[in-house]
Amino acid sequence: MSTTTQLSIGLTSYAAEDPGGWEPLLEQARIADQAGVDRLVLSDHVVFGERLEEYGRPEIGGAAGGKQPTGPDGHWLEPLTTLSVIAGTTGQIRLGTNILIAALRRPAVLAKSAATLDVLSGGRLDLGVGVGWQREEYDAAGLDFDERGRLLDHTLEVCQTLWREQRAAYDSPELHFEATHMMPKPLQPGGVPIWVSGTINARVVRRLARFGSGWIPWGPAAADPVSGIAEMRDRLAEAGRDPAGLQVTGTLPLVRASGGGIDLDRTMEAVPALADAGLTTLQGRFKLPDDPSAARDELRAIVTAFRVAAGRPAPA
Repeated sequence: MSTTTQLSIGLTSYAAEDPGGWEPLLEQARIADQAGVDRLVLSDHVVFGERLEEYGRPEIGGAAGGKQPTGPDGHWLEPLTTLSVIAGTTGQIRLGTNILIAALRRPAVLAKSAATLDVLSGGRLDLGVGVGWQREEYDAAGLDFDERGRLLDHTLEVCQTLWREQRAAYDSPELHFEATHMMPKPLQPGGVPIWVSGTINARVVRRLARFGSGWIPWGPAAADPVSGIAEMRDRLAEAGRDPAGLQVTGTLPLVRASGGGIDLDRTMEAVPALADAGLTTLQGRFKLPDDPSAARDELRAIVTAFRVAAGRPAPA
């Protein structure tokens, strides 16, 4: 994959109440594909407890001051299933999770699901993974929330073993298998690219060094990606991982015009400096018109301005 700075969008695959249908989500994905957006990503929750204020606790994986966008009865689509539907209605755009709480899935089943989606999408899948913040999700899956870091590492170990080995074997305190085959393998060499989410700490550095094609900064590193990337590169080098080619995603800060829309010129002024700092993907959430044709035109204008700022050819 190219390390040229790419444009990503986050699609809202959740709703506070039953939206009555999800065709607008699928239409947005098609429009993004047609407009030349590089990647779309979906978030993940399997179940909710009733202590949603816990999301505001960074010490357990939440975001300081953060607030969940729905209550416990909010409707959240499962991302891999949703991306499978989107894969069938798009042709070029990469498909990703930001983030998948990967340890909630049985590792071998996740390996199979992700490999299948990668094959059927023509090698377009990226798995952004993290530990999440909500104890109730681990409780509902019969897993120990306090061991969520090790559970995620275990999940990634099993996935990459099954993706990469023709006759796979694995042994850990959690699981043992040998002479095991899983086909088809992902279309992408080495397996589906893993994007590790997290703050800069010893465990995340080790996880990224072992498994990661890319990093999704969280916490202070997301707020200040320039210094965060520099520190992460140093920490990776200390861990024995060459940081060259590390892919990093961050937010594209949107500058509003006086009329409330996006000031494209001022928004794109930030792109070269962010790219120079090491951000290889910039993610935006754009409020587009309801009319599909108008939305496609507006998003194509955004993509064109972004690519010019990033030194890339405009979409055909």
